[in-house]
Amino acid sequence: MANGCSRIPTAQEANESLAGLREYGPWAWALGIGLIWVDILLPIPQTAILAALGVIYGMWLGGLIGTVGLISGGFLGYALMLASARRVVQRLAGLDSLQKMERLFERSGAWAIVLTRSLPYSVPEAMVFLAGLARMPLRTFGAALVVGSVPTAFAFAAIGDAWADQPLYALGVSYVLPIFLLPIVLYLLRGRRA
Repeated sequence: MANGCSRIPTAQEANESLAGLREYGPWAWALGIGLIWVDILLPIPQTAILAALGVIYGMWLGGLIGTVGLISGGFLGYALMLASARRVVQRLAGLDSLQKMERLFERSGAWAIVLTRSLPYSVPEAMVFLAGLARMPLRTFGAALVVGSVPTAFAFAAIGDAWADQPLYALGVSYVLPIFLLPIVLYLLRGRRA
Protein backbone atom coordinates (compact mmCIF):
# COMPACT_ATOMS: atom_id res chain seq x y z
CA MET A 1 0.00 0.00 0.00
CA ALA A 2 2.91 2.38 0.48
CA ASN A 3 3.67 2.21 -3.23
CA GLY A 4 2.02 4.90 -5.27
CA CYS A 5 0.71 6.99 -2.39
CA SER A 6 0.52 9.96 -4.76
CA ARG A 7 -1.76 8.20 -7.27
CA ILE A 8 -4.77 5.92 -7.25
CA PRO A 9 -3.69 2.28 -7.57
CA THR A 10 -4.63 0.05 -10.47
CA ALA A 11 -7.09 -2.79 -9.90
CA GLN A 12 -4.22 -5.26 -9.84
CA GLU A 13 -2.24 -3.18 -7.30
CA ALA A 14 -5.31 -2.86 -5.07
CA ASN A 15 -5.94 -6.59 -5.16
CA GLU A 16 -2.23 -7.35 -4.55
CA SER A 17 -2.10 -4.95 -1.58
CA LEU A 18 -5.12 -6.55 0.02
CA ALA A 19 -3.85 -10.04 -0.76
CA GLY A 20 -0.56 -9.10 0.91
CA LEU A 21 -2.40 -7.90 4.00
CA ARG A 22 -4.62 -11.01 4.02
CA GLU A 23 -1.54 -13.26 3.84
CA TYR A 24 -0.87 -12.37 7.44
CA GLY A 25 -4.07 -14.25 8.30
CA PRO A 26 -5.01 -13.72 11.91
CA TRP A 27 -2.25 -11.08 12.23
CA ALA A 28 -3.48 -8.77 9.44
CA TRP A 29 -4.94 -6.47 12.08
CA ALA A 30 -1.50 -6.06 13.68
CA LEU A 31 0.06 -5.22 10.32
CA GLY A 32 -2.70 -2.65 9.71
CA ILE A 33 -2.03 -0.99 13.07
CA GLY A 34 1.71 -1.14 12.41
CA LEU A 35 1.27 0.60 9.05
CA ILE A 36 -0.75 3.34 10.74
CA TRP A 37 2.10 3.79 13.23
CA VAL A 38 4.67 3.90 10.43
CA ASP A 39 2.58 6.69 8.89
CA ILE A 40 3.95 8.90 11.67
CA LEU A 41 7.29 8.94 9.86
CA LEU A 42 6.59 7.77 6.28
CA PRO A 43 3.86 8.92 3.88
CA ILE A 44 1.55 5.90 4.03
CA PRO A 45 -2.08 6.79 3.25
CA GLN A 46 -3.77 5.83 6.51
CA THR A 47 -7.26 6.19 5.05
CA ALA A 48 -6.44 3.45 2.53
CA ILE A 49 -5.24 1.24 5.39
CA LEU A 50 -8.52 1.89 7.21
CA ALA A 51 -10.48 0.99 4.08
CA ALA A 52 -8.41 -2.19 3.68
CA LEU A 53 -9.22 -3.13 7.27
CA GLY A 54 -12.89 -2.64 6.40
CA VAL A 55 -12.53 -4.90 3.35
CA ILE A 56 -10.90 -7.63 5.43
CA TYR A 57 -12.79 -7.40 8.72
CA GLY A 58 -15.98 -5.52 7.91
CA MET A 59 -17.08 -2.13 9.17
CA TRP A 60 -17.37 -2.87 12.89
CA LEU A 61 -14.21 -4.87 13.55
CA GLY A 62 -12.22 -2.99 10.89
CA GLY A 63 -13.38 0.32 12.41
CA LEU A 64 -12.42 -0.82 15.89
CA ILE A 65 -8.96 -1.95 14.75
CA GLY A 66 -8.51 1.31 12.83
CA THR A 67 -9.57 3.30 15.89
CA VAL A 68 -6.95 1.54 18.02
CA GLY A 69 -4.32 2.25 15.35
CA LEU A 70 -5.21 5.92 14.94
CA ILE A 71 -5.40 6.64 18.66
CA SER A 72 -2.27 4.73 19.64
CA GLY A 73 -0.37 6.22 16.66
CA GLY A 74 -1.50 9.70 17.69
CA PHE A 75 -0.25 9.18 21.23
CA LEU A 76 3.02 7.82 19.87
CA GLY A 77 3.60 10.94 17.75
CA TYR A 78 2.61 13.20 20.65
CA ALA A 79 5.03 11.42 23.01
CA LEU A 80 7.88 11.65 20.48
CA MET A 81 7.54 15.42 20.42
CA LEU A 82 7.36 15.78 24.20
CA ALA A 83 10.77 14.23 24.54
CA SER A 84 14.02 15.51 23.09
CA ALA A 85 12.44 16.85 19.88
CA ARG A 86 11.14 19.86 21.80
CA ARG A 87 14.68 20.88 22.77
CA VAL A 88 15.82 20.60 19.16
CA VAL A 89 12.90 22.69 17.89
CA GLN A 90 13.48 25.27 20.62
CA ARG A 91 17.09 25.62 19.51
CA LEU A 92 16.11 25.90 15.84
CA ALA A 93 12.98 28.04 16.08
CA GLY A 94 13.49 29.81 19.38
CA LEU A 95 11.51 29.94 22.59
CA ASP A 96 9.24 32.74 21.32
CA SER A 97 8.05 30.57 18.41
CA LEU A 98 7.27 27.68 20.73
CA GLN A 99 5.34 29.96 23.06
CA LYS A 100 3.28 31.32 20.14
CA MET A 101 2.49 27.76 19.06
CA GLU A 102 1.47 26.89 22.62
CA ARG A 103 -0.97 29.82 22.67
CA LEU A 104 -2.40 28.78 19.30
CA PHE A 105 -2.95 25.23 20.55
CA GLU A 106 -4.60 26.55 23.72
CA ARG A 107 -7.21 28.32 21.57
CA SER A 108 -7.90 25.90 18.73
CA GLY A 109 -5.58 22.91 19.07
CA ALA A 110 -8.30 20.47 20.04
CA TRP A 111 -10.33 21.39 16.96
CA ALA A 112 -7.24 21.08 14.79
CA ILE A 113 -6.69 17.52 16.04
CA VAL A 114 -10.37 16.54 15.64
CA LEU A 115 -10.81 18.00 12.17
CA THR A 116 -7.56 16.77 10.63
CA ARG A 117 -7.63 13.06 11.51
CA SER A 118 -8.91 12.06 8.04
CA LEU A 119 -6.83 14.45 5.95
CA PRO A 120 -4.15 13.44 3.44
CA TYR A 121 -0.48 14.36 3.07
CA SER A 122 0.63 13.75 6.66
CA VAL A 123 -1.51 16.62 7.96
CA PRO A 124 -2.84 14.52 10.89
CA GLU A 125 0.69 13.55 11.90
CA ALA A 126 1.86 17.16 11.70
CA MET A 127 -0.98 18.23 14.03
CA VAL A 128 -0.09 15.49 16.50
CA PHE A 129 3.56 16.56 16.43
CA LEU A 130 2.62 20.21 16.91
CA ALA A 131 0.36 19.29 19.84
CA GLY A 132 3.27 17.51 21.50
CA LEU A 133 5.66 20.38 20.82
CA ALA A 134 3.13 22.87 22.17
CA ARG A 135 2.66 20.69 25.25
CA MET A 136 -1.06 20.51 24.71
CA PRO A 137 -2.58 19.09 27.93
CA LEU A 138 -2.71 15.30 27.66
CA ARG A 139 -6.38 15.12 28.65
CA THR A 140 -7.40 17.66 25.99
CA PHE A 141 -5.20 15.99 23.39
CA GLY A 142 -6.56 12.53 24.22
CA ALA A 143 -10.18 13.67 24.04
CA ALA A 144 -9.61 15.42 20.70
CA LEU A 145 -7.75 12.41 19.35
CA VAL A 146 -10.60 10.05 20.26
CA VAL A 147 -13.30 12.38 18.92
CA GLY A 148 -11.45 12.73 15.60
CA SER A 149 -10.22 9.13 15.25
CA VAL A 150 -13.37 7.10 15.97
CA PRO A 151 -15.55 8.52 13.17
CA THR A 152 -12.60 8.54 10.75
CA ALA A 153 -11.77 4.89 11.37
CA PHE A 154 -15.37 3.72 11.12
CA ALA A 155 -16.17 5.86 8.06
CA PHE A 156 -13.24 4.51 6.05
CA ALA A 157 -13.79 0.95 7.30
CA ALA A 158 -17.39 1.33 6.11
CA ILE A 159 -16.11 2.40 2.68
CA GLY A 160 -13.95 -0.73 2.59
CA ASP A 161 -16.81 -2.93 3.76
CA ALA A 162 -19.22 -1.45 1.20
CA TRP A 163 -16.87 -2.22 -1.68
CA ALA A 164 -15.27 -5.38 -0.28
CA ASP A 165 -15.93 -7.15 -3.57
CA GLN A 166 -14.36 -4.25 -5.53
CA PRO A 167 -11.31 -3.15 -3.51
CA LEU A 168 -10.15 -0.76 -6.23
CA TYR A 169 -13.22 1.43 -5.59
CA ALA A 170 -12.73 1.23 -1.82
CA LEU A 171 -9.08 2.23 -2.03
CA GLY A 172 -9.76 4.86 -4.70
CA VAL A 173 -12.45 6.55 -2.61
CA SER A 174 -10.24 6.36 0.47
CA TYR A 175 -7.48 8.15 -1.47
CA VAL A 176 -9.68 10.83 -3.04
CA LEU A 177 -12.19 11.65 -0.28
CA PRO A 178 -9.59 13.16 2.11
CA ILE A 179 -8.44 15.49 -0.67
CA PHE A 180 -11.99 16.82 -1.00
CA LEU A 181 -12.26 17.18 2.79
CA LEU A 182 -9.12 19.34 2.98
CA PRO A 183 -10.68 22.68 1.92
CA ILE A 184 -13.67 22.11 4.22
CA VAL A 185 -11.42 21.48 7.21
CA LEU A 186 -9.24 24.49 6.40
CA TYR A 187 -12.36 26.68 6.19
CA LEU A 188 -13.61 25.37 9.55
CA LEU A 189 -10.22 25.89 11.20
CA ARG A 190 -9.99 29.42 9.82
CA GLY A 191 -13.44 30.12 11.31
CA ARG A 192 -12.26 28.82 14.71
CA ARG A 193 -9.29 31.24 14.68
CA ALA A 194 -11.43 34.27 13.84
